[in-house]
Amino acid sequence: MFVFQNVLTPSSPPLLDWCPLSWTCGPPRPPPGLPVPAVSTLRQTICLQSYVGFATLPNQVYRKSVRRGFEFTLMVVGESGLGKSTLMNSLFLTDLYSEEYPGPSQRMKKTVQVEQSQVLVKEGGVHLLLTIVDTPGFGDAVNNSNCWQPVTDHIDSKFEDYLNAESRVNRRQMPDNRVHCCLYFIAPSGHGLKSLDIEFMKRLHEKVNIIPLIAKADTLTPEECLRFKRQIMQEIQEHKIKIYDFPETEDEEEMKMIRKVKDRLPLAVVGSNTIMEVNGKRVRGRQYPWGVAEVENSEHCDFMILRNMLIRTHMQDLKDVTNNVHYENYRSRKLAAVTGGDDSRARGPLSKSPLAQMEEERREHVVKMRRMEQEMEQVFEMKVKEKLQKLRDSEVELQKRHEQMKKNLEAQHRELEEQRRQHEEERAAWEAQQRILDQQRLEASRCNPASDRISEYESSFRQTLSENPASDGFCQ
Repeated sequence: MFVFQNVLTPSSPPLLDWCPLSWTCGPPRPPPGLPVPAVSTLRQTICLQSYVGFATLPNQVYRKSVRRGFEFTLMVVGESGLGKSTLMNSLFLTDLYSEEYPGPSQRMKKTVQVEQSQVLVKEGGVHLLLTIVDTPGFGDAVNNSNCWQPVTDHIDSKFEDYLNAESRVNRRQMPDNRVHCCLYFIAPSGHGLKSLDIEFMKRLHEKVNIIPLIAKADTLTPEECLRFKRQIMQEIQEHKIKIYDFPETEDEEEMKMIRKVKDRLPLAVVGSNTIMEVNGKRVRGRQYPWGVAEVENSEHCDFMILRNMLIRTHMQDLKDVTNNVHYENYRSRKLAAVTGGDDSRARGPLSKSPLAQMEEERREHVVKMRRMEQEMEQVFEMKVKEKLQKLRDSEVELQKRHEQMKKNLEAQHRELEEQRRQHEEERAAWEAQQRILDQQRLEASRCNPASDRISEYESSFRQTLSENPASDGFCQ
């Protein structure tokens, strides 16, 4: 079935009456005075009876694509020790990480860094330039705040490089280094997502296709793994995190496969580079005392589903979503920021000169700066008033405390003066009493000389005691 488009102009005059015999440039135009014919399009479906040849267009595209090669950028993110390097080697059946270039866990840094490595993989005459983006040091610090910032900066920088390449005059060489897929490794804790996992995916789900993976799934029983998957998907839906959405197709077999993959998200994977023999077959797996965890066995893990989806069925769709969704969002935001992002201005008259447009933007900027300056002055005045009010309140409080302390000191002074007065009165009364006693003794001594000598002894003894009070206890 082939579709042709025929252009019919039923109400227009014959074109041959006014068309020249030869056109120098452009489509034919009617002579002055004649109305422009209304063009209507009629679509017809015609089955060709003989071979024409444009059915080979897919073959031409295939040969051109194979000759040019393919590019794919894969980012792996996760804490150290989750088997990221082993899984990458298992996916592509080669040593992407080796002793010369170890995995991110062996290159762990004190801070999060983004490093990328490229390897050219050949299979069946098809060349794939695979770029692996590592994030050594991710999630391994005590304080992991803003550890996702280097990752987002790297993704934005690749978008920026591609946008600059599109804007050049010569666009023949445009390498696509944009990140097409991010495999996020989740630790098999069995307790759901960490706050770092949630925050990272929320920061990146608008920039890259995220596929969550449960690392080292052989540490969980099938029941624990199923509960863990349900809990993770529930938390992803609660936090409105957008992971990679598989495209809908009309092929029933492909839709069954897509539904099967969706039901098993997040994929629980096991990686191993060790080849061992099980039941006469050589398989990749991990040996345990109770058996072998086979990497390529769908009953043991979801490794085969991940490899088929990532490499064999949806690699091109990941690139298309990156180009048509994530990159276009970045490009529209970037261009809107450059032009000011004002839709009403874009809908304005097109006859305005660039100088007039620049002058209008300058005036708007001046008005905006003046308004911001007034707002800042108002805020400053308000803060100054608040500070002065606080100073006045503290001054009143200090004055009150000073008055209270002054009153307390005056009361203590009056109390001490009263005690001093009572002491003076008691002393005067005692001295008067002593004078009376001395006078009585003097009169008695005149009558009795012996008692006079005793009085002299007592007076001398009293004088000694008064001069040396420490000897009072000794004398007693």
